[in-house]
Amino acid sequence: MIDAAKYTQFALVREMMETPAILGNFKPSNTDNVARTIEHSGRLFFTGEGSSRIFPAKNAIMSSMRAGLGLQLAAEGGRQALEYHLEKYVVFGASNSGQTKEVIALFDALKKAGHRNLFGLTANKNTKLESLAGQTFLLSCGKEEAVAATKSVAEQALFYQSLLAQIQGRSLAGILAGLADAFEAALSAPIDNEITQAIANAGTIYFAGRNDGVAEELTLKTNEITRKKSDYLEGTYAVHGIEEVMNPDDVLILIDPFEAEVEKIRDVLVKGVGMKVFAVAARDTIFPTIRVKELGDLSTYAYLAAGWNILVEVGISSGINLDKPVRARKVGNEFVG
Repeated sequence: MIDAAKYTQFALVREMMETPAILGNFKPSNTDNVARTIEHSGRLFFTGEGSSRIFPAKNAIMSSMRAGLGLQLAAEGGRQALEYHLEKYVVFGASNSGQTKEVIALFDALKKAGHRNLFGLTANKNTKLESLAGQTFLLSCGKEEAVAATKSVAEQALFYQSLLAQIQGRSLAGILAGLADAFEAALSAPIDNEITQAIANAGTIYFAGRNDGVAEELTLKTNEITRKKSDYLEGTYAVHGIEEVMNPDDVLILIDPFEAEVEKIRDVLVKGVGMKVFAVAARDTIFPTIRVKELGDLSTYAYLAAGWNILVEVGISSGINLDKPVRARKVGNEFVG
């Protein structure tokens, strides 16, 4: 995807292209209190709906587990979280609008039950979420015009990751410029037309990868951007039975694939089913691969950017108006006071 009129006529693409600067200029403030509260509790629960939970929360959980931080972390949608005992948890609710009905319902119930450690993350001021949370953090990305959330998703994730780094006694400040450059490079890299057309012509687009939110978030974005059916195959699910219903015109996009699994995937899906498999990774693989820069724990952002790039190319090649889905709404289930 390149910054040309063909692309930037769409608010979706313009907001994607704003993301590198948002990441590079990220400066969290007033997080000392919440960091101390989380450290004291030892338990952190993330909630939100759709894109506000998938990548931000799961990326934070994976990053924390890899670092051996020792926190008890979990994430769930608001309705299911209403069935949980969360009194010992610090609860973070992410909602760009600050009006997401499921998040509001959970926070309202927790506040009425006397829960004091409620924190909000939103892109708007003076919202219902802010009235229920003890402290609310405002994203710098501003309001999004496109239905599909993009720049807010990346900033939410970086906020959580920066917060966890603070608890570890380290700062991400020194590596944000490199993150911004790598994100922009992944977002702007040329995508081979054969890859674009294979995905555009696919019956179903599958994504597989770690449970870090990247492949799952791209699965959702596929529906919103390309209007095609998609499915997320966590971990090694791609070779554990679903091949029975896959077709030769389906496509699998592997995000940072496990090296120990690629031969098996080729045998089962490429040779067995006859479908095409592509990869997004910081290294070459045995499949046609969109390469991104290795950034350690921040590599997930580059994978996400490369996925956005692919989906925009597919959407535009299919003649889709990226900003105007027929049924999807910006706020899927909005609280009305």
